[in-house]
Amino acid sequence: MAIMNHDQTPIFTALKAYRKRNVVPFDVPGHKHGLGLPEFVEFVGKEVMEIDVNAMKCLDNICNPISVIQEAEALAADAFGADNAYLLVNGTTSGVQTMIMSACQPGDKIILPRNAHKSAVAGIILSGAIPIYIQPEIDEKLGIAMGITIESLEKTIGRHPDAKAVFIINPTYYGATSDLKEIVKIAHRSGMAVLVDEAHGAHMAFHEDFPISAMEAGADMSAVSTHKTGGSLTQSSLLLLRQGIIDPFTVKKSLNLTQTTSASYLLMSSIDVARKQLATEGERIFTKALHLVREARKKINEIEGLYAFGQEIVGMPGVHAFDETKLSVHVAKIGLTGFQVYDLLIDEYNIQVEIADYYNIMAIISVGDNEQSIEVLVDALKDIALKHKKEQRIQFKSSVLKNPEVIVSPRDAYYSSKKKVRLEDAAGEVSGESIMAYPPGIPVVAPGERITKEIVEYIALLKEEESLLQGTEDPFIDYVRVLGFSAKF
Repeated sequence: MAIMNHDQTPIFTALKAYRKRNVVPFDVPGHKHGLGLPEFVEFVGKEVMEIDVNAMKCLDNICNPISVIQEAEALAADAFGADNAYLLVNGTTSGVQTMIMSACQPGDKIILPRNAHKSAVAGIILSGAIPIYIQPEIDEKLGIAMGITIESLEKTIGRHPDAKAVFIINPTYYGATSDLKEIVKIAHRSGMAVLVDEAHGAHMAFHEDFPISAMEAGADMSAVSTHKTGGSLTQSSLLLLRQGIIDPFTVKKSLNLTQTTSASYLLMSSIDVARKQLATEGERIFTKALHLVREARKKINEIEGLYAFGQEIVGMPGVHAFDETKLSVHVAKIGLTGFQVYDLLIDEYNIQVEIADYYNIMAIISVGDNEQSIEVLVDALKDIALKHKKEQRIQFKSSVLKNPEVIVSPRDAYYSSKKKVRLEDAAGEVSGESIMAYPPGIPVVAPGERITKEIVEYIALLKEEESLLQGTEDPFIDYVRVLGFSAKF
């Protein structure tokens, strides 16, 4: 196989060449190189608007790439160790949906952990697959779900040998990874495809100190958010395929069902340049990022009441390896919830972290961080621990992280008739919608699942903490939609 030149950026190079031609546009977009939107141009710059263009002969077409997009996808596949790569402009959400639709037909079973992103539930609804949930391991001390164990997977496959696919998160939002290489071996022995949500792992193929990536582990497909940890623009991602169980035509056909025909060249060219940077400078960039996050973790652990967990959790149930770039901080011992610390950081210190839950916050350290940004974060956490510490004890309720009971399939629940009930009266009903805090976008309850008293109490707690909730018809979640039949015990 010929060695590919990763200094090349086919899409970005073609865009720059197009801009130099000073083409007079009579196509879409209607702003015509920015002339029709002067206020916006004044802020973002003329150059940005001049490369916000539509598909044309010299720029290829994402639905059937034959030139510069095809070249960019081939380079991406090579960089990430895949046979095929597909540019995504609707985030990893579209990649996750495409993976499930490519592997499963209506009625097929798919094995997956319940702490999967809402896009997995959407993929199950679109494909008509039947979810077989594995309970992820729960760390009672930290109050978070980890990965799955080999034992739990083997038991689940033993009960459902007819499943068509196994879906894995690599890594979880808090950096834990399962034994992916062994999972692939077990699933493939049973004739099952392995699909990997690698939304938070786009960087992992580019430094030896990171956990193994999906393609390195031999998985069949993975969806990677290059925009999260790889440096490209928000909403840009990659879908990766290792040929064998799933063929490229099936993937392309599934992707074109939901993907836009007007793909943003700003997004696609940012993937192109990010891939170049990862392939040519990734080791240097992530050596620096790892140094920064290790120093930050060390300093945070010197602050009384805070615990930035790291490599020491490897070996715990559901933690085969750990992605150190997830700077997760357990804050319960200072008497504050993660939501409260999250709000304090943005409201009083002008610092935006990635996610919070009741017990933790998590900051992502990646290609754009430096010593100054790390110092600001550490100093803010030190100040919060000193000035805002409370004597109250934050109690952990592991029941909210347990798999809810599935009564009907997500697809059947989605299309079933529904009724509205008050949240406080919903215990015992079957949910007709997803309810989740975003980020991270993991449903507290998904369509077709039994709503329990603990779930109602947890949603009420999230509302009280003013967490960003979504997925419901009622934006305030005073009411929830449940299935129309009587489903109470």
